[in-house]
Amino acid sequence: MKMAELPVAVIGAGPVGLAAAAHLIEKGETPLVLERGERAGASLYDWGHVQLFTPWKYAVDAAAVRLLTEAGWQSPEADTFPTGAELAGRYLEPLAALPQVQPHLRFGARVVSVTRDGYDKMKTPGRNGVPFLITIEQADGGYDQVRAKAVIDASGTYLVPNPLGASGAPAMGERELADRIYYGIPDPLNRDRARYAGKRVLVVGSGHSAFNVILDLIDLADQERETSVVWAVRRSGRRLELLFGGGAGDALPARGELGQRVKALVESGRLQLVTGFNVARITATADGVLVAGQDAVLPAVDEIVTTTGFRPDLGMLSELRLRLDTAVESPAALAPLIDPNVHSCGSVPPHGAFELKHPEDNFYIAGMKSYGRAPTFLLLTGYEQVRSIACALTGDEAGARDVQLVLPETGVCTTSILDERGVACCAPAAELSDPSACCGGADTTAAEASCCSSSVPQLIQLQAATKGSCC
Repeated sequence: MKMAELPVAVIGAGPVGLAAAAHLIEKGETPLVLERGERAGASLYDWGHVQLFTPWKYAVDAAAVRLLTEAGWQSPEADTFPTGAELAGRYLEPLAALPQVQPHLRFGARVVSVTRDGYDKMKTPGRNGVPFLITIEQADGGYDQVRAKAVIDASGTYLVPNPLGASGAPAMGERELADRIYYGIPDPLNRDRARYAGKRVLVVGSGHSAFNVILDLIDLADQERETSVVWAVRRSGRRLELLFGGGAGDALPARGELGQRVKALVESGRLQLVTGFNVARITATADGVLVAGQDAVLPAVDEIVTTTGFRPDLGMLSELRLRLDTAVESPAALAPLIDPNVHSCGSVPPHGAFELKHPEDNFYIAGMKSYGRAPTFLLLTGYEQVRSIACALTGDEAGARDVQLVLPETGVCTTSILDERGVACCAPAAELSDPSACCGGADTTAAEASCCSSSVPQLIQLQAATKGSCC
């Protein structure tokens, strides 16, 4: 088959992967979507009980909606909030079932490697003239290979969670006690109720995933009184000021409300918060699991929930020539604008194919995976990325360069880096002049080593309120 007749391979049939397929189809191109799960949006069902803080109007892609609407699809109410399962079931699965899309999908196809056909990373002459060779592990355990003229990797990061260990590697004992640790967002009120009811639970990590887990566990504790929750974060000192998010300043009220609800639990004494805690060792004892940091050991628990973020799987791309930031592991041009060492602002300048290019011609990483280890990705960002990429791959250079992206502001900002680039930030200018604004963002080793950190873990447990508490 001639190079021009080959498909554009899209890795992942999640929201961004299927959006890429929709844009390619609209541009007259043939996609081949490779999904390791058995249905569209398979990973979304793992946290399907969680309600998104973005409403439907921010959760769907324009090209996908056009295809769906032509088939008679009824859009959910724009300002309502889907759960993960609803986003998959009411949007992605109908999109995948469309006759324009369905023939181009392969489920149960886990991508093992992406290379150039007959070329390792070292070989240069004629490299751009040969197709990509994609090796796939099939559901039955067998292997297959397909060729493509271009590749869009929208496989996400959900299947590669960060470990508990503060150094980026598993803590001592973490591997051995994996059966006591849940990575991601469990469902304590339904699917996972038996695992957490009446148990002592430690939640590690700061961010919206942690907020969702904590709120569900506190609801469970209201029903199962023996259930207790401790929350540990790496942040300390002045960095705690931004722990709970932007509150009323967040342009997504549901996102701001999550942090405020958790803050109220801490202030009322319902939730114990341990700050400045870096997990170093996990040990099983007769009384339960002990989690030790550098300077303290937490009380014994029965279960641990890890919400410390995710990282990209770059192993399958090892024979491609990539230009990635050495810290964030995102495309190098994007990294300074999303690096949590620098800021925690949700505003990102418009970017597309030209910012996401790699030395490997016609290869792109899009969606959550394009953010590397940064945690601030929104679906709108991924949709604009793949629209621009589809234009670039089909010769529409003007369309590829005409990137437009307006994101809902977080109400939290810790740097003027975007302002220096002529992009509005997400906090008033007065806040940026506050000395405390040097701190914040995601839990990172670099931030912990700054002047904003404290080496001594702190247990924040304010005096319980006399009314409305469990006592």
